[in-house]
Amino acid sequence: MRLLQCGRFRLPLERPLIMGIVNLTPDSLSGDGIGTDAARAVAHAQAQLEAGADLLDIGAESTRPGAAPVAAADELARLLPVLHALRDSPVPVSVDTCKPEVMRAALAEGAAMINDIAALREPGALAAVAASDAAVCLMHMQGEPRTMQTDPRYGDAVEEVAAFLKARADACVAAGIARSRIVLDPGFGFGKTLEHNLALLRHLERFGAEGYPVLAGLSRKSMLGAITGRPVDQRVPASVAAAVLAAAHGAAIVRVHDVAATRDALAVFNAVEKTP
Repeated sequence: MRLLQCGRFRLPLERPLIMGIVNLTPDSLSGDGIGTDAARAVAHAQAQLEAGADLLDIGAESTRPGAAPVAAADELARLLPVLHALRDSPVPVSVDTCKPEVMRAALAEGAAMINDIAALREPGALAAVAASDAAVCLMHMQGEPRTMQTDPRYGDAVEEVAAFLKARADACVAAGIARSRIVLDPGFGFGKTLEHNLALLRHLERFGAEGYPVLAGLSRKSMLGAITGRPVDQRVPASVAAAVLAAAHGAAIVRVHDVAATRDALAVFNAVEKTP
């Protein structure tokens, strides 16, 4: 059985795991941003656990298209009180950040995973994670949040994203990060058109070809709005369908806002898949 090492946790990957989102930004595209209200954020995290989350992912800097960077001090002011309150969480707590100083502080406060849209390319990021026993999720992004959706182009999106992720995983292993700590994310919506995103989803197994587990983050994203015509607050059915499709195409982890609905859909998926 494959296991993902996340700090003190060892997560079996025999079924798709659900990563529940806890968004500490005030300007979330998905409409769930909590901002600096730590008590509300902790309550939301607890609700995600009760709904069936296998991991929690806390982000304190918006990475929506067009988002401006947030200073590390502001990111930490939002993040650290919530992390401290969740230090004894029964599931791994992931922190969504690309700043090495935020990574170090989060790891010191008990974070079990770093979820980095920049795939540890910032100077010092590799060393920050290598010095810990935490997992890392390496994501592909073309460009940066402020400009990534301005005419993204690829020759072959699937192969280019796969090559990038393999190179970043190789860099992690060379830096001393065990393969059992590495997760790969093709980065749906991060410098991709709808057709690029659909191609990545159709060929999701490709990103696990090196043996690393794959994370898929499709929940409430604009690609689902483009397909359904629904605004962000009406994308739960599409998000659940996308999570099940991702699981069917090999995702080991699905990152979602709507944990309970996704849990029920995946329970049906798992029952069918395990039936002889």
